[in-house]
Amino acid sequence: MTILNRQIDQIRRRALQGETIPHEEKVFSLFEPHTEWISKGKAGVPVELGIKVCIIKNQYGFILHHRIMENETDNQIALTIIKETKKNLPALYSCSFDKGFHSKENQKELTSLIDKVVLPRKGKLSSETAAIEKEPEFLKLRRKHSAVESAINALENHGLYICPDHGLSGFNRYVGLAVLARNIQIIGKAVQVKMLQELEKADRKTRPIRLAA
Repeated sequence: MTILNRQIDQIRRRALQGETIPHEEKVFSLFEPHTEWISKGKAGVPVELGIKVCIIKNQYGFILHHRIMENETDNQIALTIIKETKKNLPALYSCSFDKGFHSKENQKELTSLIDKVVLPRKGKLSSETAAIEKEPEFLKLRRKHSAVESAINALENHGLYICPDHGLSGFNRYVGLAVLARNIQIIGKAVQVKMLQELEKADRKTRPIRLAA
């Protein structure tokens, strides 16, 4: 009844009184009220409904940390997710971000946390900033950023595109299990490659030698 009364109130205000409902009052799912309106500005995908998840991936393909972004934007969590990651991995040397994580404060604070911050700035660049983003190491690390996109696609393709669990706690649990499953998959792939290499090596040793006259 509470949900019904809320919807009736919003419909009356919008349709009969011509009021614009504030974004924070809007409900995008009656059954999963934590669902958010996500506008990433991607071509062909102007809006998505769900909850954003940020991940930190290392050079070996493992997801080191993830954060459920409840009503948070990228630039609001840049410092937090690095601090949380560094608690378990103090040797974290560098991290590459999308432009959405940029802010002047983030540029300054992240530099004090990690040695190499690869965080492209928004808008027109000054000559000093442009020179920094053209440095060989910056470009090298920036090119590796596409690897995190593959991890995101892998998570989506292996069950994380739609969450079958209910409630915010169910969503959090499902995301954590998906990350764990992805890391196990990476380990399995490495073990499989090693086993194939050992089999090929053993096959070469047992292969008969053929001499040509």
